[in-house]
Amino acid sequence: MACCLLAASLWFSTSAMAWADTIDSRKLFETHCAGCHPNGANIIRRGKNLKQRALKRHGYESMDAIATLITNGKGLMSAYSDQLSKDEITSLANYVLEQAAVNWKSVK
Repeated sequence: MACCLLAASLWFSTSAMAWADTIDSRKLFETHCAGCHPNGANIIRRGKNLKQRALKRHGYESMDAIATLITNGKGLMSAYSDQLSKDEITSLANYVLEQAAVNWKSVK
């Protein structure tokens, strides 16, 4: 019985730590991106928005391409390699692709 309780407590504590380490992509986007890209738009250069059509037109239709853009920046867009971890950048890139796929309709 003691072994079962120990195993259960270890599992719950590990699950809690994993939950705490989960990256909130939406919050990251709101904090670092939404100022220029509200709902996937672009307030600085309209044609360079985060809609699926524009991403494809500019060669950013993969997670890796978007992650590289977030990491290094380009033109007027700042680089975020000094502000975000690699995991946060990957999470943001996936978030952008997911939102673009639904035309940014799930953003509230």
